[in-house]
This record gives sequence, structure tokens and C-alpha cells, in this order.
Amino acid sequence: MSAPRMQVSRVPSKPVRREEDGMLAIDLWLRRDGAFESDLALRLTPAEAEVLHAQLCYALEDATASVITPVSKLPDCRKSAVGSQGVHWP
Repeated sequence: MSAPRMQVSRVPSKPVRREEDGMLAIDLWLRRDGAFESDLALRLTPAEAEVLHAQLCYALEDATASVITPVSKLPDCRKSAVGSQGVHWP
């Protein structure tokens, strides 16, 4: 018997939110073998969220960002990443 296939994804209709205790929460769905299993929240301290933010900017460092989002609308952390790949903006 094989282990169940677990998948975690963001709840698309729910934004990241700051909770009363200052933690940031990201609502997630957990599925097992393709069937809904449970809702859960990833809770991060502001410091953990900053590290995740920096790591995501680094991981997304490629020229495709300007195809998905106009460079003028990218957050500052992404502008330097896109610029470093040879894409220029006014």
C-alpha cells in the first residue's frame, strides 16, 4: 500500500491577514489523494514573513515576472530582480 498523496494549496479567496496577536496567517487547503481533507492556517511571525518574502523574491528572480505583471506594478524587491536579468523599465 502506498502512502497517501498530500497536497497543500492556498485558499484563493482569502488574503494573507494579520491576526490580533501580530502573527500573519495564510489560509491553506489540505487534500489527501485529491480529496479535500481540512482547512489550516500557516502562521508566521513578522520576522518569518520577511524571510519568506525575501526568499520568494529571490526564487522568482527571472524575466517572466514582467510578462505576468507590468514592471511598473511590481514590488520594489522584484524590480531589481527583473532588472538584473536585462529587462529595463522607464
